[in-house]
Amino acid sequence: MGERMVVIGGDATGMAAASQARRLRGADELEIVVFEKGNHASYSACGIPYWVSGDVADADDLIARSPAEHRARDIDLRLRTEVIEIDPAGRQVLSRDLGTGAPSWTSYDKLVLATGATPVRPPLPGIDAEGVYGVQTLDDGQEVIDGLAAATGRSAVVVGAGYIGVEMAEALVRSGFRVTMVTRGAEPMSTLDPDMGALVREAMVGMGIRVVTNAEVTGMRTGSGGRVEAVTTADTEYPADVVILGIGVRPATDLARRAGLPLGEDGGLLTDLAQRVSGYDDIWAGGDCVEVLDLVSGTLRHVPLGTHANKHGQVIGSGVGGGYATFPGVVGTAISKVCDLEVARTGLGERDARRAGLQFHSVTIESTGRAGYFPGAEPMTVKMLAERRTGRLLGVQIVGRDGAAKRIDTAAVALTARMTVEQVISLDLGYAPPFSPVWDPVLVAARAAARAVARGH
Repeated sequence: MGERMVVIGGDATGMAAASQARRLRGADELEIVVFEKGNHASYSACGIPYWVSGDVADADDLIARSPAEHRARDIDLRLRTEVIEIDPAGRQVLSRDLGTGAPSWTSYDKLVLATGATPVRPPLPGIDAEGVYGVQTLDDGQEVIDGLAAATGRSAVVVGAGYIGVEMAEALVRSGFRVTMVTRGAEPMSTLDPDMGALVREAMVGMGIRVVTNAEVTGMRTGSGGRVEAVTTADTEYPADVVILGIGVRPATDLARRAGLPLGEDGGLLTDLAQRVSGYDDIWAGGDCVEVLDLVSGTLRHVPLGTHANKHGQVIGSGVGGGYATFPGVVGTAISKVCDLEVARTGLGERDARRAGLQFHSVTIESTGRAGYFPGAEPMTVKMLAERRTGRLLGVQIVGRDGAAKRIDTAAVALTARMTVEQVISLDLGYAPPFSPVWDPVLVAARAAARAVARGH
């Protein structure tokens, strides 16, 4: 008799785990059943803002592998089917067909939780009104596109200023809307330090976006037909024919909580290095529903990114398939853009470092992406944190143009290797005038940080 692998969630982690397990074990050895409550599987949610803006022509372009392709590989993918209960003791799950409402129990030998994350949707007046949209799934993206086309006015408000919020603000501007972004933070993109976030705000204002900071949204005002007309704060309101919620996400772990599975401080599932749920030999979890080890601070964090989700799936699939792989942790690398302004960060910001109890030096330098005399050289700002006394690199943030963002990968490797800023200075990075000054901006920042460490104050 073969074993049965049951996967809850059919996006990055779930389908990567199923596919990797299938590579290692044939259908006669391992039956694979995947439950996905949505209409799609294996798609890039990160690409939705670019679909809305028109950079991506069609939703199908965001789908990595169709349901038919998965089924052709003997993966029983069941769309529009929601798992509503997990019974770890009985090793079974209860699912419900969302079309018919019919419930059904399915037993498992190996269970994978890949339930992802849920957008934060605070219980504000009017939050569920017509014209208010979240951006999480392909269906959400289609609703936004349809809503933009149907809007009678051209005013839009984005609530929240994280990566999705900033990207959606740009997409709305490019769709011909007058855009206001409202955030309770001091600057957009709270994963950056405020001085770097200010550079993002300046770029957004430069492209015509009104950025309202330090403002708490209190609700959505609706008209007689129930459609949103404005976003309200404590002291004013902003007209809105369309509202996009970009407040952030939380781990989708209500199902796991009800089953008594262990959760961390951020609400994500706790796992070992092989992505097994702590205390369970037959349950794995990965992606946006888990907490991961921050290799810089040594703490557990919820870091919802597709890069990690795919890696988790590979690790889980290897374990279920009889192999062995581990996921050691993250340094928190992320990049985005606002029009032609590129934004990147890795490691700890000042707030993160203080929260971790670390003492540090912080330096900020200005440079260019190419040799200063070479045509097209654009300014770049690099901020670097180094641990006091040891000089260990703690974090880097970059805001600039002309290929600035991908320089963050150098810093991510250095952080993973626990390099000091002195060691970073000695890195043998590529140089030619069209690509970099003689001293790459990351190395210039490392020199400034090393001087600060040497001064010791």
